[in-house]
Amino acid sequence: MSEETETTVTLSDSPEPETNAALQKKIGWGFWLAISWVIFITLLAILAPYLHLKDPRGYFIDLDGNGRPPYGPSFEHWFGTDKDARDMFSRSLHGARISLIVGFSAISFGFLIGGTLGIIAGYFRGWLDKIISFTFIVLLSFPSLVLAIMLTALLNRSLFTISMILGILAIAPVGRLARASTLQFSDREFVLAARQIGASDSRIILRELLPNVVIPMSALALLGMAVAIVAEGGLAFLGLSVSQGITWGSLIQIGSDSATTLENAPWIAFFPILLLFLTVLSLNFAGDRLRSHLDVKESSL
Repeated sequence: MSEETETTVTLSDSPEPETNAALQKKIGWGFWLAISWVIFITLLAILAPYLHLKDPRGYFIDLDGNGRPPYGPSFEHWFGTDKDARDMFSRSLHGARISLIVGFSAISFGFLIGGTLGIIAGYFRGWLDKIISFTFIVLLSFPSLVLAIMLTALLNRSLFTISMILGILAIAPVGRLARASTLQFSDREFVLAARQIGASDSRIILRELLPNVVIPMSALALLGMAVAIVAEGGLAFLGLSVSQGITWGSLIQIGSDSATTLENAPWIAFFPILLLFLTVLSLNFAGDRLRSHLDVKESSL
């Protein structure tokens, strides 16, 4: 009998080293490097109006006989100037403001609406789940770019409108993930225990489900923000983004309006593209790394 007991204990204890190793797995330096870039470019964008930068709408015509603009990168203009002799470094940092605001606002709107609908569908189920799930399917059936162009054509092109349009596109993906996570956690012991002691539905959703559903969705927030920034750039390239203000997409469109501009002054489009690329790459990498890290912890529960 003692041998059986010892065998049982040995078998039950054997997975512990793997579990501990999984829990101790670090998220990696690449994640922190990516997050550092996102924080850095965000701070620069926020502080751009207060930094000692050149006027993004000023015309810096060189009167020393260096020819007509655009002027290439130099100590005077780190990113060069565009065809109207406007400083591209200053314009790129100011353009980050709107691009990042659009990305953050869009994914926040998608999380607020889509996440709420997804949790409601996954928790209450039944006919409510069918209606909400069908709504998600309808939204996913529209090509994203076509839907964005259609809504932009019908409405104005203010910062708020563009953010909400891209936010609408984020509702379905976010909602489906929130629904799946809610279905997963709603049958866990802590939720069943809360029901047994008579907790209300609102209390269970807010105190028990929401904190657990938000954790896996945090990775999607980074990925979704990257997608929204790229989508805004695509709309700007088509001339359908924010009408008042500078964005990375509009700067890229100006710098690539003709083959001659790209050939003779590639820096006009290159530097906004570089900032856009580094930001989207960082968001995608950080989101993917965070998702992998959270999956490891979830599998060890």
